[in-house]
Amino acid sequence: MTLHDRLQIGVKCAELSAAGKEEESLKLAMSIPLPLWLADWYKKYVGVEYLRNSGWNLSEVEATYGSDWLTQ
Repeated sequence: MTLHDRLQIGVKCAELSAAGKEEESLKLAMSIPLPLWLADWYKKYVGVEYLRNSGWNLSEVEATYGSDWLTQ
C-alpha cells in the first residue's frame, strides 16, 4: 500500500470520525497495514492472540516475516 493510499484512508477516517462514525472510522483505519515495529510490540507485550483476533491488516508483517510469524 502506497503512502498516498494510506493518506487517503487517513483523510476518510477523519471525515468519518467528524461525522460521528467512530466504529466505521476505526475499522477503516485498521485496514492500513500495521507497521512492523508495532506488530512486534503487540506480539511481545499484548500477545499473539490479540493480533490474530484484532482485525489489524498484517499483510506487510506476513510479507516481511512470513505467514508463520505469529506462531514463532
